[in-house]
Amino acid sequence: MPRDTLERVIALAGIYQAVTCVIQIARTGDTDADAMAPSIHSLFQIDAANVETVFGEPGAVASGMRQLVAQLTGQPERNLELTRYVVQLIKLERSLTQRPKLLDRLSEGIAEAKVKQEHFGPLHANLLAHFAELYSETLSRLEPRIIIRGESLHLRSPDNQNRIRALLLAGVRSAVLWRQVGGSRWQILFKNRQILADARRYLAAQAA
Repeated sequence: MPRDTLERVIALAGIYQAVTCVIQIARTGDTDADAMAPSIHSLFQIDAANVETVFGEPGAVASGMRQLVAQLTGQPERNLELTRYVVQLIKLERSLTQRPKLLDRLSEGIAEAKVKQEHFGPLHANLLAHFAELYSETLSRLEPRIIIRGESLHLRSPDNQNRIRALLLAGVRSAVLWRQVGGSRWQILFKNRQILADARRYLAAQAA
């Protein structure tokens, strides 16, 4: 598989993985920590050697990759809510690139988070609260405003709110990565076959 297309599909799967976790938290109040951890891990990776290491170990975005395959094939089914959030995050990333002061604040906030990481685990509530506040200070001020739908009981929980905002921040991080390796919204529309082939090869490599 050509390296450039592999990198693009990994970054795209990173967006799908973060959004899937968001939807699960909004609907059920919980999500798979093993799926969430690579998304949060990606927020600390500024000078990673390659796209895959941004998310951690090989296969880290397998969950997002399976969601991507499902969206492209309709098997087992397409999730229009998932697609809508992914598109919104991609648009949000484009809005962010036009706001250098917010980009600077994000860089500062991530540096602050690295200090906190020395004292807390990657999914510790305090660290997630920091990322949630960083999202509120920056991305929540931009268009499109992302409104998460779900069960009010779960959405009212401060811990869930923090997890959702931290994951949305991670989703935008993946969108930045996707654009950096040549990704665009047009590719989702017109290069579905290539994306699907790469996604399936990625998953097959993890199963081997």
